[in-house]
Amino acid sequence: MRFFFPDSQDQVDPSFDFKTEQRSIYRVRQRDDRYAHELIQPPPYDGLLVSKPIVDGLPGSSGKYTGAQRNRLYREGAHRFFRLANGSSTLPVMGDCGAFTYVREHEPLYTVDEVIDFYDGCQFDIGIAPDHVVFGYDAALDKAPPQDVPEDWRFRQQLTVSLASDLLAAHRNRKCTFEPVAVAHGWSPESYAVSVQQLQEIGYRRIALGGMVPLKTPDILDSLKAVRRVLTPGTELHLLGVTRTAHVQEFARYGVTSFDSTSPFMQAFKDDKDNYYALDRTYVAIRVPQVDGNTKLRSMITAGAVDQQKARRLERTCLERLRKFDNERCTASDVIDAVCSYSALLGDTKDRSAVYAETLEARPWSSCTCQVCATIGVEVIIFRGADRNRRRGFHNLAVFASRLSRDLNAAPALNTGATRA
Repeated sequence: MRFFFPDSQDQVDPSFDFKTEQRSIYRVRQRDDRYAHELIQPPPYDGLLVSKPIVDGLPGSSGKYTGAQRNRLYREGAHRFFRLANGSSTLPVMGDCGAFTYVREHEPLYTVDEVIDFYDGCQFDIGIAPDHVVFGYDAALDKAPPQDVPEDWRFRQQLTVSLASDLLAAHRNRKCTFEPVAVAHGWSPESYAVSVQQLQEIGYRRIALGGMVPLKTPDILDSLKAVRRVLTPGTELHLLGVTRTAHVQEFARYGVTSFDSTSPFMQAFKDDKDNYYALDRTYVAIRVPQVDGNTKLRSMITAGAVDQQKARRLERTCLERLRKFDNERCTASDVIDAVCSYSALLGDTKDRSAVYAETLEARPWSSCTCQVCATIGVEVIIFRGADRNRRRGFHNLAVFASRLSRDLNAAPALNTGATRA
């Protein structure tokens, strides 16, 4: 089971000083900053997924890459750009069209030739055909007349199949070297099966199942069961955006060989509570906003709602006590008192004292052996700024890889760190 991590130019600065919060004046981001596969060894994923909208943007809007970064990616190719060589091997790169970015459009915003130009130009190993997301799911439609299925759903499904056919033909004509992958969309178990069967008849032997991110796990499993009945020997399935490691054995039995997701990384700083992964649970990270770097806090200071000097004093106290706690020079209660006082000044009325106590008493970072926790210690549990938050995301990826190995009956000896499944 291979895990692909979607790229969004998420890197960390190795020169960042956590006490002074200063960077090297000689830092060059693309040259010096590090990806997760450079910081965590072995790499916490089996490959990268790179989306065309992230790199090239959409008509009328730019992507997350600067012009210089985009040009360099096309000039050097993905493997060199992302520094993917890992000893004698290299991690594969999969490209896709980012269908959710144009989901409200009547048709995809990229042509098949534009997509192939992207995949070939960046020298990807795998390329996903353009697709159009189906908006809903209703298993009951399997027993209903065809006319009960919304016309837009049927249009999107057949358009996706047609685009996959066009890409395969163009792939052959242009003698492309990347492995082509089609996308199956549906609104029920049987409609997914029909789409997969059509794509196999076209000639695809690797098919991604799209639109499943919002589905409940039983719905995903029901769809996989239906797809399995039509799956021909040698055809492999990829789940787009779906993780759920507790069910990976079932996924594998139904023909799933790979998946992608940003969830372990994004939860580090987007989730309200599941910020720090341990092998069997998650912990809440401790929020200490930057007085100078937090946009909301800066606005409150400018408006006169928060006293800047008092905020700086409380901020400094929080950080000092967290570091003292890590060295067993103060108690969890001392830390919580300081953090709650700072939160109250900022107008945060949510009481997190109990979950903070749980995190501090467990000290999960102190027993973790991943390179992030071993290097920066308690800083990883502080919800504050990109360099801490992204490192915590890298840690989560390492633990996620361990969970995946464990749930595929290949549990690693250590409680964290990536082991390939």
